Amino acid sequence: QVQLVESGGGLVQAGGSLRLSCAASGRTFSRYAMSWYRQAPGKERELVATVLSGGVRWYADSVKGRFTVFRDNDKNTVYLQMNSLNSEDTAVYYCNRVRDGRPVLSWGQGTQVTVSS
Repeated sequence: QVQLVESGGGLVQAGGSLRLSCAASGRTFSRYAMSWYRQAPGKERELVATVLSGGVRWYADSVKGRFTVFRDNDKNTVYLQMNSLNSEDTAVYYCNRVRDGRPVLSWGQGTQVTVSS
């Protein structure tokens, strides 16, 4: 079973930046689309960004222009560069492999992002 390990979260002031990382085990990482999700307290998990195997990217409207998703297939890692953070970005962030737009692996532990205003 592929394991996902997210890291890079923390406490940041509004307007600041963070870069999240998600390392995946296994040897087929490059074949699959990878997505970042987030779950804020009391809310459902939501899709934030996706990068396809060929590099095409998609973003939720709420993060478009502020977040950038990219991948390093040699390192089996997907990243989420987050700029101009605001309090609404506070959440636990998770990554997952996606197929037909749905997550297919067991969720990792996530990484907490807290933005102070």
